[in-house]
Amino acid sequence: MIVTTSSHPSKAVLEGASRLADEFSAVYATRRNHSLKKLMEQHNDPKLLVVSDHDLRYYDGQEPPLYFHPSMAFVRIKRLRKGESDPMLDVSGCAPGDHVLDCTAGLASDAFVFSYAVGPQGKVTALESEPVLAAIIREGMRLYDTGFEDANEALRRIEVRSEDHRETLGLLPDNSYDIVYFDPMFRKPIEQSSSLQPLRSLANHHELLAVSVHEARRVARKAVVLKEHKDSPEFERLGFKRVHVNTSKIAYGVIRP
Repeated sequence: MIVTTSSHPSKAVLEGASRLADEFSAVYATRRNHSLKKLMEQHNDPKLLVVSDHDLRYYDGQEPPLYFHPSMAFVRIKRLRKGESDPMLDVSGCAPGDHVLDCTAGLASDAFVFSYAVGPQGKVTALESEPVLAAIIREGMRLYDTGFEDANEALRRIEVRSEDHRETLGLLPDNSYDIVYFDPMFRKPIEQSSSLQPLRSLANHHELLAVSVHEARRVARKAVVLKEHKDSPEFERLGFKRVHVNTSKIAYGVIRP
């Protein structure tokens, strides 16, 4: 993999690129006036991380690149700011001050909503097993500006760990989080969700294991929650009570330990 910068990088961007190159044992390539395509050709490598003042973007030879953007999560945050409800929060019973473990962070949209809901006294830990994806959301949440200070603070409070929940859950003490959350890549993809297409090439596609749910029940004080396609058989397979969400192709499942 190659790590480079945007054109005319600041000192902070140069330092960030150098740090990421070390983190991934990647080739650091000075941008100069080279196009990204030229850098890929020079180093014979289609995988490229581009550091800028605004985000971290991952290219793998296909368009569009993958980068952090809150997308629909920001719409949900705006609704919460107006005092409206959110289905995920209702199903989970999430409340201010709660500690939430998001076991499958992806682009961290749900972690963002949880973080806003639990507030400054709460805690959200987001686990992402794919190191590059973990770096993208970690750096993106550090830099992204929503235009709302309370939303920015919610982003910055999320602790991102590059860890596989299948290993981490077994190491956690009993009742150490209020909510344990799973949003694995759907067994039946929602093809219309174009915003997720760049994620699919990088994300972990392993199915959720029954042993992971068993450990989650031990770790969670209030609820274990699964997000899946509304017609998914995963709810029954893993022992979740399915909760349909109206006007949506997704549903949530819940287990109360």
